Amino acid sequence: MLKKTLDHLRKIKPAVAVEAHCDGPCGVYDPASIRIAAEAAVSMTKKIIALTPPDASNAAAMAAYLNTLSRYVAIKEQQAHLAKEEILVLWTDYFKPVHLDSYPNLHETIWKATKLCSTVKVEVSATHAGELMDAVKEIHTIFWATKGRDIAWYTAS
Repeated sequence: MLKKTLDHLRKIKPAVAVEAHCDGPCGVYDPASIRIAAEAAVSMTKKIIALTPPDASNAAAMAAYLNTLSRYVAIKEQQAHLAKEEILVLWTDYFKPVHLDSYPNLHETIWKATKLCSTVKVEVSATHAGELMDAVKEIHTIFWATKGRDIAWYTAS
């Protein structure tokens, strides 16, 4: 019954063919979301490095320290993963073969940035966190150049 009804509706009002470059035809892309997530991961990395463990005999101080540390780690990992997801959205939905022609290092840049996101998740390294920000800056520069715009790089912190 349902199939007959749907077939009848398709005959009366056929679907219009549509095309989209991504999962949804929004056309809105901006690497700012990558920068914000990566910058949050960098901030948490710095905060973790700056933490000083209390005397192990002070149970209350140790509990507070471990709570803070675990929260920083969770945020760092979440934000590094989010940065990776946002980079992959640009890579799979925005960048096209013509961009690779203009920026032959684009594949390597994206690959390196996503690998750095993973590294920042599993390590506590200010060096790798800084390298991630450098890679995100390079993606920012390439992205805006493909749109013919000169958008200044900045960070919130």
